[in-house]
Amino acid sequence: MMLQSTIRGFHPIARNAILAATAQTTRSRKAHFSSNIVRLGTDILPPMSQAVVHNGVVYLSGQIDGTAEDVVGQTKNVLAKVDKYLVEAGTDKSKLLTSTIWLKDIKKDFGAMNEVWNSWIDPNNKPVRATTEASLATPELLVEIQVTAALD
Repeated sequence: MMLQSTIRGFHPIARNAILAATAQTTRSRKAHFSSNIVRLGTDILPPMSQAVVHNGVVYLSGQIDGTAEDVVGQTKNVLAKVDKYLVEAGTDKSKLLTSTIWLKDIKKDFGAMNEVWNSWIDPNNKPVRATTEASLATPELLVEIQVTAALD
């Protein structure tokens, strides 16, 4: 009963995830529960979670896509992953707080990435954003995007 009063203010999907996680007797491969922290996508890459929900905030790991050959395709695919994990956590892009974007070649790809970003972002709820050039994990990666969002 104490847990239910603690999570009363959480988004219904996150609240259900927390309750489901506490009911499990074994560690879930998809969502891992620790205190009032919910971890999603832990089966994708063993050393990390794709999303963590804590105290009404959803934290996404940096999302990448190595399947598309250009920055437009990679950005679209990355933002589709962002949408997917935000929904899974119980929120959406209208509640974004922060975004960080890393580009392999900012001079070459900033304009194209920004066009995709601008068509995706909720124009009435723009997050703070930083964009920088960086060496990404593998040579085929052109963009990586990390966001945080509120649950309510």
